Amino acid sequence: MTVTTTQRILDLAAAAPASLDEDLVLLLREANELYQQGLQELHRSLAERLGGLGTEELMVAANAAGMPCDASQDRDEVIWLLALAEWEMTPAALAYAEMAKDAAHRGVCLIPEE
Repeated sequence: MTVTTTQRILDLAAAAPASLDEDLVLLLREANELYQQGLQELHRSLAERLGGLGTEELMVAANAAGMPCDASQDRDEVIWLLALAEWEMTPAALAYAEMAKDAAHRGVCLIPEE
């Protein structure tokens, strides 16, 4: 059985509350990598799906999705904004965000202390 990115992030998020310190960091790190992978996959899919639209049309769509953009951004940047807007509403991204927030409240994050 193949586990999807979404399912794995959901599994990691479910395991996080019972995990402590370094174990929680490991779960968070894996979930972060999967989050980035899922966003990149969605970006590629959107780039193909939106191939016929011009940058101006994409900018209108990004603004409508709540992702402000301006004329200085190129086509790929606008597609990234659209991908992020869509990705942030997926169960995987929502679970990861909640997992990271809960970990931060417990003093655990992926940003190393200096």
